[in-house]
Amino acid sequence: MKISRKEVLHVADLARLTMDDDAVETFAGQLGGILEYVEKLSAVDTSGITPTAHAVERANAFRKDETTGHLQRDAALANAPEAEDGQFIVPKVIE
Repeated sequence: MKISRKEVLHVADLARLTMDDDAVETFAGQLGGILEYVEKLSAVDTSGITPTAHAVERANAFRKDETTGHLQRDAALANAPEAEDGQFIVPKVIE
């Protein structure tokens, strides 16, 4: 499917993009190629395929919510730039 120069300029205008003549010609060719490929995909028989949300089956990537041990205070404070009396010292935020 060929896309015209006028259509590319219209899309560029909607996207608030400024394009020179070379860019318009380049995008016209590239967008035309993409539309031709989409037309090929629409010719594929998908009547026996169950619709899915993803092309690849995915499982939850989160770990189980299980309680575990925690850092001891001294270990947590070991990486602090400053600490005093078992607490972090942070820069003053409000003057």
